[in-house]
Amino acid sequence: MPRFLISAILAIASILFAGAALSQSESGAEQLRQFVRNSKTAEGDFVQQQLRAPKANEPQDKGLKVLRQTQGHFVFQRPGRFIWETQKPYEQKLIADGKQLILWDKDLNQATFRPAGQALASTPAAILFGETSLDQHFDLVEGEERLGMKWVSLTPKKDPNVKSKNDLPYTKISIGMANGLPKALELTDGLGSVVLVTLDKLQLNVNLPANRFTFTPPAGAEVLRLN
Repeated sequence: MPRFLISAILAIASILFAGAALSQSESGAEQLRQFVRNSKTAEGDFVQQQLRAPKANEPQDKGLKVLRQTQGHFVFQRPGRFIWETQKPYEQKLIADGKQLILWDKDLNQATFRPAGQALASTPAAILFGETSLDQHFDLVEGEERLGMKWVSLTPKKDPNVKSKNDLPYTKISIGMANGLPKALELTDGLGSVVLVTLDKLQLNVNLPANRFTFTPPAGAEVLRLN
């Protein structure tokens, strides 16, 4: 799985914790704040597309071109646990159990383990899986209304005590809110590539078994452990 797509999944994981739905009359930013504040667990389906603008020799009136599309199922539990399971066109799982991040590739029969803290540290997931305030780390900017959603841009706040540059692989994070729920997420990188994720059949605050995020590689699988 490309690094950018993993980062996109981690960013999506940032917001998928739900509380009671709000009126659509609320601003998109307020809907997002309430959603994060009241969230515990969430489960649903996703479609994830990697898009790019047409090249100079391609028709310019077709909009963004779909380079890759996957779909599957997700489960989240705060703090720090999620499963992002791709079902089509291939079977793959990204699992965070609160301590480690695991990538399971069924076709390769391979499981890759890495520390969750290291893997999540440079993403919004590190903040939103925890208990800190969304506004403490991001500026929420109201965007346009389109496709029946109120869009909100998340801009990481600059920390004057940190001299290193931002490690996020994307330059823009936009979330589409409707009736108190995230319906879509757009991530744009510095080269103009866009990952668009749409969410469906979202179930809120579902009861999850204690072992829901436990993963044991099957016998004979290749296991890689990264520090």
